[in-house]
Amino acid sequence: MKEIDFYFSIGSTYTYLTVTRILDVEKKHEVKFNWKPFSVRAIMKEMNNIPFPKEKINKVNYMWRDIERRADGYGFFAKTPVPYPLTEFDLANKIAIAGLREGWGIDYVRTTYKRWFQDGKEPAIEPNISEICKELNIDKDKTLEKANSDEIEKQYLKNTDSARKDKVFGSPSFIVNNEIFWGDDRMEDAINWSKK
Repeated sequence: MKEIDFYFSIGSTYTYLTVTRILDVEKKHEVKFNWKPFSVRAIMKEMNNIPFPKEKINKVNYMWRDIERRADGYGFFAKTPVPYPLTEFDLANKIAIAGLREGWGIDYVRTTYKRWFQDGKEPAIEPNISEICKELNIDKDKTLEKANSDEIEKQYLKNTDSARKDKVFGSPSFIVNNEIFWGDDRMEDAINWSKK
């Protein structure tokens, strides 16, 4: 089975489209995605890049409408605008790393994005974090303790450094045989490339 590295940051708006459909795509194409939460914010700061500054209102409005249209085209929905940028960006991603180690990370990421883009509930803050932990049947206090541990912080930094080395500059990104494919609309391109 072909494997594809999937770099993402909870906090990236278009990643909602990817995480909502990725399991169906994985099954359909018989590939395996390796989920790698990283800090796209750190990389964008290094590039002096602000993705959707408030003064570019037309671009921001386009993004929200584009996500709604594309979600509809995939057979689900998005209710925008949503809280953005995230208050607890790093914590949201470190919880994902802790969860991926323990087997509930994918469910956490998908549930977090669903609640963010369908219910307007910002990730990694209350009451949303408590509600998600309850839904996934995980202990919130232990989860936050793990997410804030040195071990998870090191993994987060390692994933971000790995993204840098792979020349990743945005989320979602897919790496196949040293080739980068950026954006939700490039997921199938990455899969096709993996089969060459």
